[in-house]
Amino acid sequence: MSQTTDKQIYFHVGLGKTASTYLQHKVFPFFKNIHFIHRKHDYSRAVETIAKAKFERYLISREFDQQLEREVSKFAEHYPATTAIIVFRRQDAWIASQYRRFVKNGHTLPFSEFIDLQNDKGKFKQIDLNFSHKLEVLEKYFTKKPLVLFYDDLRKNPMAFFDYIAKSIGADYDKNDISLDKKHSSYNEKQLKGIMRVAKIVNIQKKTIKPKLLHLFRKLFVNTTRYSTLFISKYLPESWFSNEPLINTDELKAVHDFYESDWQAVIEYAKRNNP
Repeated sequence: MSQTTDKQIYFHVGLGKTASTYLQHKVFPFFKNIHFIHRKHDYSRAVETIAKAKFERYLISREFDQQLEREVSKFAEHYPATTAIIVFRRQDAWIASQYRRFVKNGHTLPFSEFIDLQNDKGKFKQIDLNFSHKLEVLEKYFTKKPLVLFYDDLRKNPMAFFDYIAKSIGADYDKNDISLDKKHSSYNEKQLKGIMRVAKIVNIQKKTIKPKLLHLFRKLFVNTTRYSTLFISKYLPESWFSNEPLINTDELKAVHDFYESDWQAVIEYAKRNNP
């Protein structure tokens, strides 16, 4: 049920691999004059927290990919006058980074089956990379236009990027509080090939099992196997690995070309609607 409030609500609906985790841990917590909600437990109670109206402004941040519409629609039932904040990364770079995380987490699906542009039977569907569609979803459920930002701008000039968000949501911050160190490490081609090789023999995918004690033992085994493989693979000679690239450049170019018009449409949308 929609709730009437005079509070200003901003919802960072972060896409994976667009620095969402970094923003949640190293930037947004230092914003002043706004109440920040992002931890899983706090997010689950966000509707109730805002209903108590102890603050003038609220900033919520969660990472959604294929769950975006479901989560946005649920929140909009209560607070439709929310301003969404979304950061986009060009589709080819974005899906390549998503795939690298997928492999790092113990999956062995080839890139051609991760995103299948011909038959649309991949883990990520064509619609998942259609950013104009994501903007349509945000406009469908929220009455205010979303604030559209770009990952490349963050990389080029992070402080200007933070300044723009802060100004747009009425927040202040001390630049000395912000660390530009990455939240998560990135892994090279050899390391990811090493993980994929091991994952074809041993199941090192994340999953929850019962009882809890068995889950903890499996988690320890999986993490130990994964990170020791990543460490060792970094120092192994190239001859130990396949000559085939993890992601074929032709396949990546196909993604770029397929979504070029959509990417340009998103850029134009930001020019028209951002404050």
